[in-house]
Amino acid sequence: MIRSAVILVLLAMAVVADAQPQPNPLATCLADSTSGRDRKDLARWMFLAMAAHPEIKQYASANSAAATDETARRMGALVTRLLSESCAKEMKAAGKSGESLDLAFRKLGELAMQELMTETSVKEALSLFGRYLDQERLDKLRAEN
Repeated sequence: MIRSAVILVLLAMAVVADAQPQPNPLATCLADSTSGRDRKDLARWMFLAMAAHPEIKQYASANSAAATDETARRMGALVTRLLSESCAKEMKAAGKSGESLDLAFRKLGELAMQELMTETSVKEALSLFGRYLDQERLDKLRAEN
């Protein structure tokens, strides 16, 4: 039951990822030029940014001004390094061809989230909702198809 719930979540994530256009050279360079630590910093920055939302804020006790500022500082340094050093050539080419910088960083964000999602405790947390699925209703629906 829990396994099927995890599969549903992963399937939904795959559908969203498949709906996106294929990576461009800048996206590839960004991915290739970041370490696991860089991607964790990116995920932390995204988490703290989402935690600033009024309806989410109450769940994120780590969302201090100092943590947010430190994370923003790391992101500023990371993006500066990526665009001005590691991927400068791809950045210039993207500007000339009209490729989207948003798309490149969206792909990097997806990569950062994929890394987090593969960690055991995250998988377990994602599967918790499976306890509350009405398996009988789902089985009935599946039998009707």
